[in-house]
Amino acid sequence: MKSTEEEIVQKNGYNIHFLTSEKYKTINIVVKLKAPLTRETITMRALLPYILQQGTKNHPNARALRIALDDLFGATLSIDGSKKGEEHILSLRLEFANETYLTTKEDIFDRAVTLLSEIIFEPKSKDGMFDETIVKREKQTLKAKIDSIIDDKMAYANMRLIDEMCKDEPYRLHVHGYLEDLDTITPDSLFEYYQQLLKEDQMDVYVLGDFDASYVKGLVNKHFKEREESIDHNDRNAKDVHKKREVQNIVEKQSIQQAKLHLGYRTNITYGDDDYYALQVFNGIFGGFPSSKLFINVREKNSLAYYAASRIESHKGLLLVFSGIAPTDFDKANDIIQEQMEQMRQGNFTEEQVKETKNLVVNQLLETMDNPQGLIEILYHQVLAKSKITPEQVMERIKNVTKADLMNVATKIELDTVYFLTNEGEI
Repeated sequence: MKSTEEEIVQKNGYNIHFLTSEKYKTINIVVKLKAPLTRETITMRALLPYILQQGTKNHPNARALRIALDDLFGATLSIDGSKKGEEHILSLRLEFANETYLTTKEDIFDRAVTLLSEIIFEPKSKDGMFDETIVKREKQTLKAKIDSIIDDKMAYANMRLIDEMCKDEPYRLHVHGYLEDLDTITPDSLFEYYQQLLKEDQMDVYVLGDFDASYVKGLVNKHFKEREESIDHNDRNAKDVHKKREVQNIVEKQSIQQAKLHLGYRTNITYGDDDYYALQVFNGIFGGFPSSKLFINVREKNSLAYYAASRIESHKGLLLVFSGIAPTDFDKANDIIQEQMEQMRQGNFTEEQVKETKNLVVNQLLETMDNPQGLIEILYHQVLAKSKITPEQVMERIKNVTKADLMNVATKIELDTVYFLTNEGEI
């Protein structure tokens, strides 16, 4: 397959990633702002995406901003926050039509970069603070989001698993922030923090589509304010911050019908490690696909779970198991889940399963790369892990994974926490 051509330019305090491709009919610009997860800043960072979408200096409210996007032939904007390993990432995404495929003579690219720059560097503010009405309203929006997590029992159980599993680590921090912090955030304190963020966060700008790279470099240099080199905080190994301990068993009771049994394992492997590619295949066989051991043995054969699956956290070194079961089935479901891990350690899976799962993992990556936003997310793994491996090299290494590699991975995986959210009348 054709390799992904990525040109990286470091200029004016930014890392600018140019990805020229004729495959896509739109242009995608994604700005990533990265800083360490801290309790002091997480709620402000969670609130900022809501604020930034409510207006700019020249488009002073959400309606005016929507009109500006519509005028760019229906451009779409999204802003959100996420955590990867011990880092918090703010992502601003703008997708707009490539003028090559339009009859207009307007310079759509220039207008789009101008608007994105204004959203980042000139959000609606006055006298050194964000608009008070906007901050008050969006704090309520975020509060509703935080409150709603308790109603999504799967998301709640996963959050509580991480709370307990990573209680002494930055990864425990909730990506949506904390209710008790909202009252302390003011329009001026939030604006002051945002100015600090713009100076100190590592900023990576991705531009993907069919364009002239030299022209776009000029646009970014023209519209994005010059900044000092960001502080590189990514010098810690997220998987090494814990000490091996006895397995924790946490039981929580609520008024629910379907119980949630979630298990957290330490893989001791993160993105860029030699074993990472085998770990992806391992997870596929264990619980990542409908053909996996968890799905077949917990859900299909024993009819114990409404769902049973696993996923890995690539930059933290975690493997997380999720299952929804009847409150009375804890012991049996827990035993069967842990038995599947033991089966993986003993190599009780076939070469055919290995081959099929490698194909599934590769096809999943190819499908993600077909989407421009997905491709950028895959490439951003390199920044987070300080790794130079390309998506094509990742797929090649996955194809070369052997059964022996998977058994070696299994020796490194350790059960850390069992979390059970059950009915108030059980256990």
